[in-house]
Amino acid sequence: MQTATHFFMRKLIFLAVFPAFLFSCSNLKQTTENKATPSLKLISSIEIPFEETFQNTKVGGLSGIDYDAKNDLYYLICDDRSVFNDSRFYTAKINLSEDKIKSIDFQNVTYLKDEIGNSYGNWNNSPTTSADPEDMRYNPKTNSLIWSSEGARVITAEKEVLQNPSLNFMDLKGDFLGNVTVPENLKMQQLEKGPRNNGTLEGITFDKKYKNIYTNIEEPLFEDGEQANTSKGGLIRFYQFDAKTKKNTAQFGYQLEPIAREPNPKGTFAVNGVSAIQYYGKNQLLVVERSYSTGTQACTVKVFLCDLKKATNVKNYPTLQNQKLELTSKKLVLNMDDLGIFIDNIEGLTFGPKLANGNPSIIFVSDNNFSDKQKTQVLMFELVK
Repeated sequence: MQTATHFFMRKLIFLAVFPAFLFSCSNLKQTTENKATPSLKLISSIEIPFEETFQNTKVGGLSGIDYDAKNDLYYLICDDRSVFNDSRFYTAKINLSEDKIKSIDFQNVTYLKDEIGNSYGNWNNSPTTSADPEDMRYNPKTNSLIWSSEGARVITAEKEVLQNPSLNFMDLKGDFLGNVTVPENLKMQQLEKGPRNNGTLEGITFDKKYKNIYTNIEEPLFEDGEQANTSKGGLIRFYQFDAKTKKNTAQFGYQLEPIAREPNPKGTFAVNGVSAIQYYGKNQLLVVERSYSTGTQACTVKVFLCDLKKATNVKNYPTLQNQKLELTSKKLVLNMDDLGIFIDNIEGLTFGPKLANGNPSIIFVSDNNFSDKQKTQVLMFELVK
């Protein structure tokens, strides 16, 4: 199978051509802040082999990572839709030597459970009972986890699956503890309204005090306009939830970059969207935009510092089109193209341990989509403020 086809297999299988929504940016403003922009310096990287197994599971599809500093333990969620093994997450130790990654030692595998205590179904034969895990965060105050599922919107002659995306709470054993109340504009619909298939809840992060949860959709809602193309980026939303009430309290508009490269052949699959977020400081998020185009094996991954402070709360806006509103600010922190190394499908990031010089580390992980044409990379950077 060709690399480009295999890379985003799930997207290509159900990719449909939707009518374009034209919009004007004349009334949209992007906030600008005068705060110093941090920088990221690559200090170490390691690859997890494609053949890696752990406790009779296939290690791959790692789409989210979080760090428990107290126990020096990492949580990594796998986006397996119970096709290779039941939907699951791993815990691991990342062993360092002189601030460089020496090895990764998996400690445990835990299976995700639904509301009635069952493992999630296999997407291929029971799609309505399956999950599509994308990100996960550890809450040290409650000693519990939250994870996102993208759900599904598949409408074909053979089948119809409308499964809402979700943010789910669970204990460390994988048992279901509840979920957030999903706003109406995140519910899947037959009509071209609401989320696109495989373009919904992608990243999760808590604020510093674990009072608020931030999450993002990867690509624009239908009503918010077109997906990104090579000329311009689309408009997506960040969602803020109260961790205690589990209700959506705010939404913010964010302007994506254009797709980085023209696909080859022209007109074939290409995408740019937000694949991960990380709380950085008050009203600030680190935002990962991941662009992929058929014909180029590597991804273009850019990290931005996003500020929500002056952005309009668009929670009650039925559309972002032709509205007078202020978008979140964004400043480029890093374009991984500039590193001069192959970069794959980066889908997770977390603050790691402090380095010997006292600076924070940030660790990124890539999702290999269980493809032998892709890589599971773990990249460690020094954050310089």
